[in-house]
Amino acid sequence: MLSKKMEEALNDQMKWEFYSSFLYLAMAGYLKSKNLDGFANWMTVQMQEESAHAMMFFNYIDEAGGRPDVRAFDQMDNDYKSVTDVFAKTVEHEKLVTRRINDLMDLAVKEKDHATTQFLSWFVKEQVEEVAEPTKILNQLKMVKEQGNALMMLDRELAQRVFNPPAVAT
Repeated sequence: MLSKKMEEALNDQMKWEFYSSFLYLAMAGYLKSKNLDGFANWMTVQMQEESAHAMMFFNYIDEAGGRPDVRAFDQMDNDYKSVTDVFAKTVEHEKLVTRRINDLMDLAVKEKDHATTQFLSWFVKEQVEEVAEPTKILNQLKMVKEQGNALMMLDRELAQRVFNPPAVAT
């Protein structure tokens, strides 16, 4: 059974996961407008992942005896200067999400909520990848300075990414 404090924190994180999903969809729209369909695909897959993460929280809250409370969120910033800016903002956002997940884990440990600690362990590990992948792309973009052939090669590479639903039972 979730404490009220834990239930509130998990519902708030679910909101942030849905926010992340919409943020990445907005970024995909920007990238589409630049005719960078591969980069847009990468963001669309990221959007799908974040939606799946939100639903993992939704299902866990329900299964743990709480009430999933789907909440509205503020409009995200939807202005980008460049592809590099998109990925810099992605890295910054994922670092924020990592801090939030770590804070949730701290709360679960403090409350001796072992089931929630176990649930959150997957997200703690997942956040390593969530920061590493866009950081790699950001570093490549900085290296090639968004120049012609190199940018197009990255675009083709990112077009290969596909959504694989998390293999976690919640």
